[in-house]
Amino acid sequence: MKKVIQLLFLSLIIVLGACNDKEIHNTDSQIGHSRVTQFPLLSLKGAKFIAVAKGGTYTDPGVDATEGGQPIQATASPAVNTAVPGVYSVVYTATNKDGFKAQVYRIVIVYDTDATAAAQDLSGNWARTSNGSLATFTKLAPGVYTVFNPGGAPGTNVTVAAINPTASALKIPSQLIAIGNSFASSGETLNYAADPKTFTWTIVNSGYGTSARTFKKQ
Repeated sequence: MKKVIQLLFLSLIIVLGACNDKEIHNTDSQIGHSRVTQFPLLSLKGAKFIAVAKGGTYTDPGVDATEGGQPIQATASPAVNTAVPGVYSVVYTATNKDGFKAQVYRIVIVYDTDATAAAQDLSGNWARTSNGSLATFTKLAPGVYTVFNPGGAPGTNVTVAAINPTASALKIPSQLIAIGNSFASSGETLNYAADPKTFTWTIVNSGYGTSARTFKKQ
């Protein structure tokens, strides 16, 4: 029995000695024996929605990208072609040294608005006729607007870009409202000459139904 106890004691000494062979250090990159990953952080510089006239100059404001407080490289895609009108969902991506990604996006509208539409102003509140919920238009440029609550759905927190390129045309071109989540409209009509002014569109997004939605200017 005495020999068994001696062997157990000797084994314990060996185990403790082995544990002390490698000292445990806590650093920015390691806690104990575990390696720490500093996830990339991204934030937009400048506005989230930017309007540029066809043929104009677009200068990307860029992003702040960091890993553990240190700057890292970020890429942007797609490129904005100001010769081609449309809405560009520019996605910025930064990857840390362990391969983890962060992404943010910006909406860039290249517009080509005719004189009649440029003279119109859709700014303000439009009430959905079925429930009174307000869609709020804010003018960015001639014929270009941001629209808060474009579906007239109470409790939603969505803002998109909409274009009014001609007198009777109003639409939401396909664009991101979150990474991996696109939003658009179809079946649009605009009656700017009516009193009150009205428009109708159907929202194309998995979170909305397929019914047409009509709004009246307030």
